[in-house]
Amino acid sequence: MLSVNGLNQYYGGSHILRDVSFEARPGEVTVILGRNGVGKTTLLKSLMGVVPVKSGTVTLGGTDITKAPSYERVKRGIGYVPQGREIFGRLTVEENLRMGLATQPGGASIPVELFELFPVLGQMIGRRGGDLSGGQQQQLAIARALAAGPKLLMLDEPTEGIQPSIIKDIGRVIRMLADRKTMAIVLVEQYYDFAAELADQYLVMERGEIVQRGRGAQMAADGVRQKMSI
Repeated sequence: MLSVNGLNQYYGGSHILRDVSFEARPGEVTVILGRNGVGKTTLLKSLMGVVPVKSGTVTLGGTDITKAPSYERVKRGIGYVPQGREIFGRLTVEENLRMGLATQPGGASIPVELFELFPVLGQMIGRRGGDLSGGQQQQLAIARALAAGPKLLMLDEPTEGIQPSIIKDIGRVIRMLADRKTMAIVLVEQYYDFAAELADQYLVMERGEIVQRGRGAQMAADGVRQKMSI
């Protein structure tokens, strides 16, 4: 679904991403791990078109989207849940979800499935996003990204500042979506246990490079936890 080849990105004179290459396949969760400041968020922003890449290519479903603007990438099937959620605090839950339908034909309705995945959103449909708890806001951000039925879902640290019960709910939804085999999922995470539970394949980043990769089932044997703690 997603193919990234030789991606390089700079901020001023700093080389942030260094020849990053990987693939994300439908039905799999690709987990990207690494400490703060190694380039994980910059990588997702580059894939989303929020920041332009210096060199390299990004293809989605065989189509080159390296130069495509963000809105075009959404139309082509990318859903993005940014770090910090970035919901619209003054808009209601319903209005936030409708923002996720911006690329759909006029009159498109909110998929009922979103309320099945996250029942609390149906209970709070008229409440303002800013009045929700952090965990509820994260669920809203994920549902908003899912509203248009993406082929690729990218999540940037969805467990950050979230209570354990909702982390379990989010993990359950991510696994369920992957198991349908219609969507590729890229998950940036620092919480090792959450990542290890979901990963079909993992990538470890250091200083803008992918320094280790493998199958999720091998994370413990490959010493990924120790690398995260160094």
